Amino acid sequence: MKKRYAVAFTGPSNSGKTTTIEKVARILMEDAKKVAIIKNDPKDKAVFDVEGKDSWKFFRTGAEVVVTSPSRTTLFSHRQKSLEEIVEMLGDFDYLLVEGLKTLPLPRIAIFRNSVDESYFYYSEAIAVDDSVEIDEYDIPPSIDLLDLNDTDRLVDWIKTHAKAV
Repeated sequence: MKKRYAVAFTGPSNSGKTTTIEKVARILMEDAKKVAIIKNDPKDKAVFDVEGKDSWKFFRTGAEVVVTSPSRTTLFSHRQKSLEEIVEMLGDFDYLLVEGLKTLPLPRIAIFRNSVDESYFYYSEAIAVDDSVEIDEYDIPPSIDLLDLNDTDRLVDWIKTHAKAV
């Protein structure tokens, strides 16, 4: 079995996590890599289906629901899945990019704009900031790599070096 790698991104709301993951995914896929993405919804506010549609009706029964079509397969689950279960469900990929899920034991890039929340240092191996952050105002531990949020190629290099085999 080929090696598969994972890395996580964390940061406050509106810090640029989703945009960064989109950019990183595109670069990795340009390099003929297969990419999978997990998005955490800690406040359970994401809406994935339209009220009244069949899949919405099925999910409201409490059952596990899979919707298949020629171009996609979607799982609607009432059960939280472990990283191992999700990795198994995803099947073939080279890189797994995870947004959120601070408790997962993965190398993590914390993303900040305007200010840095130092509480993220405990579970981050790198931080990525843009020019809106006065980085000299913060005491960044030497064990944490400092990355430029706008240098996506450098972010991808960091991921290729630090991602964990899963």
